[in-house]
Amino acid sequence: MFPMFIAEGTNVKVEIPSMPGIYRRSIDLTVQEVKELWSLGIKAVNIYVKVDDSLKDNAGVESWNPNGLMQRAIKAIKDAVPGMIIMPDVALDPYSVYGHDGIIKNGDIANDETVDALVRMAVSHAEAGADFVAPSDMMDGRVIRLRQGLDSAGFHNVGIMSYAAKYASSFYGPFRDALDSAPKEGGETAPKDKKTYQMDYANRIEAIREALHDVEEGADIVMVKPGIAYLDIVREVKNAVNVPVSVYQVSGEYAMVKAAAERGWLDHDKIMLEQLHCIKRAGADIISTYFAKEAAILLNK
Repeated sequence: MFPMFIAEGTNVKVEIPSMPGIYRRSIDLTVQEVKELWSLGIKAVNIYVKVDDSLKDNAGVESWNPNGLMQRAIKAIKDAVPGMIIMPDVALDPYSVYGHDGIIKNGDIANDETVDALVRMAVSHAEAGADFVAPSDMMDGRVIRLRQGLDSAGFHNVGIMSYAAKYASSFYGPFRDALDSAPKEGGETAPKDKKTYQMDYANRIEAIREALHDVEEGADIVMVKPGIAYLDIVREVKNAVNVPVSVYQVSGEYAMVKAAAERGWLDHDKIMLEQLHCIKRAGADIISTYFAKEAAILLNK
């Protein structure tokens, strides 16, 4: 599964400096890329949008705009490649003036108000043609509310890929560069980081509990994030749940391989395939990775 970044405009293709070979593309060029991915055998994409600062607020209102960038991108991809499985990100950080996944209230994250916004966002994605919604926010109780919201809107067949075990990791830096979604310094206004809702990387037991809760609430797929540094968690989650397990090999993991290979310290293709095989060996049924296209090209030779 290939994660893609989408920007406004036409004929826009901007490389992300901290992620060599990965681009923010406008919808027209995103569609071209999706067609190529499909031809290589890649059947699913995660999509993320870079939202203009003028559309950001504390409530995430733009996130459920039926004519928003994400909604237009979903429609365009589905029209061009109907078989491609589209899993749009469900979280408020690209839409937040604070760069947080939730609504800020009294200096903290308002969980229930955030979940209300996420439900509206997810339903708008389903209306646009998404096959799954992929909540990456880590709010409590959001999976059951998303399932209820989708079902009430008539989208019984739209699945949920829950970021069940998402750690407060330092491996996310390049991704936040891509979307300009890093937490903003907020002083008394907003938390300085995401540790109040993402998981402590020293905690193993919580990952199992979170994954089981999400399955009970209706998740069709559960995700572990990051990847390589968390393969013990992948295996434990795989042993605990009865749904497919997805693993996100994140931007920092990708960037480290690219940087070392550029300096001649590692063999890029060998390391890439070794890491992907190790993620699979640990129990991943699905791997979301920025290496997807390169790996597919190599494996198709």
